[in-house]
Amino acid sequence: MSIDDRSTSEMSLSEVLPGAFFPEEQPTRRRGAARAQRKRKKKKRRRSFVVLLLTLAIVGGGVAGAYVFGLAPLIKKLTEPTDYTGEGTGKVKIKIPDGATGRNIATLLANDDVVKTEVAFLDAAKKDSRSTSVQPGTYEMRKQMSGAAALKILLNPEARLTLSVTIPEGTRAKDALVQISKKLKLKQSDLTKAAKSGKIGLPKAAKGRLEGFLFPSTYEFGPDVTATEALSAMVQRGDDVFAELNIPEDDLRSTVIEASIVQAEAGNQKYMGKVARVLDNRLKAGRKLQLDSTVSYATQKFNVTTSAADRASNSRFNTYKYTGLPIGPISNPGEDALEAVISPTEGDWLYFVTTNPSTGETKFSVDEAGHAANVAEFQQWLRTH
Repeated sequence: MSIDDRSTSEMSLSEVLPGAFFPEEQPTRRRGAARAQRKRKKKKRRRSFVVLLLTLAIVGGGVAGAYVFGLAPLIKKLTEPTDYTGEGTGKVKIKIPDGATGRNIATLLANDDVVKTEVAFLDAAKKDSRSTSVQPGTYEMRKQMSGAAALKILLNPEARLTLSVTIPEGTRAKDALVQISKKLKLKQSDLTKAAKSGKIGLPKAAKGRLEGFLFPSTYEFGPDVTATEALSAMVQRGDDVFAELNIPEDDLRSTVIEASIVQAEAGNQKYMGKVARVLDNRLKAGRKLQLDSTVSYATQKFNVTTSAADRASNSRFNTYKYTGLPIGPISNPGEDALEAVISPTEGDWLYFVTTNPSTGETKFSVDEAGHAANVAEFQQWLRTH
């Protein structure tokens, strides 16, 4: 029998009225669900509030950290003075390179704490028109100086630390290196090494030897100059003079060799042109030069005269034995000697003798008889002295 065939009286109450047997069951379940949902929302609100507090704490801490580690120093830097006051303390060497601009100098000084900021020096420079005349070199300065005090030192020539050496005309390279070593406080071994290094700019005409191409002059360098830098400057000075005199490259070696003889032989600058003419005339005639100066170079002596033994030397510098110019320069000639070789005095002299070495007086002759008379005068000087 199906449920439809049963009478209502035979049905259970729950079948007749579904849900009537447990009338409070559904509302209770809904209320429970509502309470659970409210709890979840409340819990979520509490969690969101905690997250917000943590976020604010983190952000606040970040701002505080940023202030402590970043903003505070920046603010301090922006608000503190840009310049030191006073003359500074201690000592520091500052090297101003050639061609340095005002900003370059400011950077160098600020990096070594000579001035507080680049602005400090630049502001001082703007107020002094002499600031454009700061010379390159090494200066002894102090730490933590005002920009104005630093500029004052750089404008004082006496504050520049320099080493000076003079190479006289006619000095032999060997002796010049001794002077350079002494005056520039460089090791002799370093100078010798630099001279042979191929790094000092010797022209091709030098054939790798310094003699004749170490230009005579007075040179100034900073206290930290190297052997290579010093010799390079002296060789470069020679190159500049060779260029000014328009000496052709093909003629440079012979010109320097002849000028070195003129420098050694002429007792006075006014005779250089005549000495150069005698050399040219003898070379053109194919006659030996017969010069004591070249023999003295061969024997590494500095005698006024030479002996028969000296003149018998097989050295290619011995112009008593070999015709033509010696194989290389015998000294480092100056500009006057070079000019004399380029433009010798007109004349047909074949002989010359320095008759008075004390005054440098030199006499010239066109024949052996005149030469003999001049030699006799020189011998008289020797007997007297």
